[in-house]
Amino acid sequence: MTITIIHGQQHKGSTYHITEILKERLTEGSETVVHEYFMPKDTPEYCVGCFRCILKGEENCYQSEKALKILDSMLMSDVIIFDSPTYCIEMTGQLKTLFDHYGYMWMPHRPRKEMFSKIGVAISTAAGSGARNVTKSMARQMFWWGVPRIYRLSFNVNASCWDDVPEKKRERIIKRTQETADSIKKKIGRAKPGFKTRLMFNVMRKIQQSNTWNMTDRDYWEKNGWLKKDRPWKKQGRQS
Repeated sequence: MTITIIHGQQHKGSTYHITEILKERLTEGSETVVHEYFMPKDTPEYCVGCFRCILKGEENCYQSEKALKILDSMLMSDVIIFDSPTYCIEMTGQLKTLFDHYGYMWMPHRPRKEMFSKIGVAISTAAGSGARNVTKSMARQMFWWGVPRIYRLSFNVNASCWDDVPEKKRERIIKRTQETADSIKKKIGRAKPGFKTRLMFNVMRKIQQSNTWNMTDRDYWEKNGWLKKDRPWKKQGRQS
């Protein structure tokens, strides 16, 4: 099993500790490769909105070196984990910036076929409220990449650090996180797109069939055979 973990902040608080619990449970009893990145030190800086990735290809991004390194890790992974503490009822600005760098991978543009077999996880905590909204935002990003199975772990911990989380609450969090890890293990290699993903993909195919404004996108769909009957979840494997 291969796992990519992307931390939305370098701060090692409650969110980080829950991710560690999940990682430890997932890696128990099996050979596992883990690729781990911390924002902002390991990730691209803010997206400047130049549109080069969408119109010319992702390799034309001014920060493509870091962005493509992380992408390669995700494409090789069975499980992709994003975590973010809750800042102002949202994910960290750094993490949103990273998602912006991968806008070209949304189904309306150039989704990677590898994504249609992966398991995603979104994790967030808040001292008060908002964590559920953060995991929903992260899950939405992964849905538009085509990730078919996404778990969400959100907790309002009533504390500013992991050590101060009330003991009973901490025990409940650990139990739920470990149960989620066990469920993930059973799903690896079995995740398939559901009705909503299939529907949206078919809608995007119709749009691409008449696309005249972005030939980079249309050529990509044509190369993969998606303008006709092929589906990304039918033929898995690395692509260029």
